[in-house]
Amino acid sequence: MVGLEIEIPCAFDPFADAKQSGGAGTKEYVHIRIQQRNGKKSLTTVQGLPKELSYERILKTLKKDFCCNGNVVQDKELGKVIQLQGDQRKNVQNFLVNQNLLKKDQIKIHGF
Repeated sequence: MVGLEIEIPCAFDPFADAKQSGGAGTKEYVHIRIQQRNGKKSLTTVQGLPKELSYERILKTLKKDFCCNGNVVQDKELGKVIQLQGDQRKNVQNFLVNQNLLKKDQIKIHGF
């Protein structure tokens, strides 16, 4: 009989190489996301900030500059995450770049 090799299809994991290398390549990104709440309400989250930064001081300044409320949440997988009320994605990006905390190419903005 002729030997046939049968390949069993499996689920494709596009992030398999990122898991093996231990991160998103050589760069660490700060992710700014928006989450839809109910109706027109939304929530902006900022994750991946360097650990040496003071999250509470950044949050206090963001709240004061953008006239919104927010808090710092401790997550098991993601670490500390800053949450702000409303769609503050562009404002947060401009703030982080203008204060020389990050460069523009280190920030990824997600959302609709």
